[in-house]
Parts: sequence; C-alpha cells; structure tokens
Amino acid sequence: MESDRIKAWHDILAFIKQRFGKQPDMDALLFIIGMRELGQLGERNFKKDEKVSLMHIATCKVLSYSGHYELVGVDKDGWPHWELKKKIPDMSLLEQETYIREHIIEYFINEKII
Repeated sequence: MESDRIKAWHDILAFIKQRFGKQPDMDALLFIIGMRELGQLGERNFKKDEKVSLMHIATCKVLSYSGHYELVGVDKDGWPHWELKKKIPDMSLLEQETYIREHIIEYFINEKII
C-alpha cells in the first residue's frame, strides 16, 4: 500500500513537471490545484494576494476529503469559499507536509488526473 502512495506521488510530480516544465514543490502543487478549482488553470497571471488565496482554496479542497472543510458557495467572481468543519490535528511540520501530501494524492486520484 505504501509503495502505491509513493508511486502516485512520483506520478503527480512527473505529470506536473512534464506539463509546466518545472519540478513542483508543495506550494506549486497547491497553487496549481487552486487555479484548477477556480477554473483558471494557466489562463492569467495572478497578483500575490490572489496566489495566497488560490493556495488556501487548494488546501481547503484537499482537506475536504477528510471532512475538515466544506464548500459553502462561490462568490460573484467565481471564487469558492470554504468553512472549517473539523479541526485539523496538531502536528509537527513534517507531519503536516505528509498529511497534505496524502490529501494531494487523493485529489489527483479522485479528479482522475493520474
């Protein structure tokens, strides 16, 4: 099972690198997911505050798989808004990264990207 998750993670990184020409880090993956969720993948340049918002959208989306967030609506500009439903457990930085990575894998599988 663990080897399947490792393979899925490497498949995601390879897919993003092939698509965008760079090896992605966690922030880049969240940014890309955020653009995808907004429906504007690569369509325009975003301001710094918008990039932060896109990463927040992505974090909420991927953590919604564990019931942490719920989509409450979309504003007039098409930006999704999320509500915290279940507290995220306290964990170390490494544990946080692993937790987010597992949810990113889930996203790419559920969305049938990989």
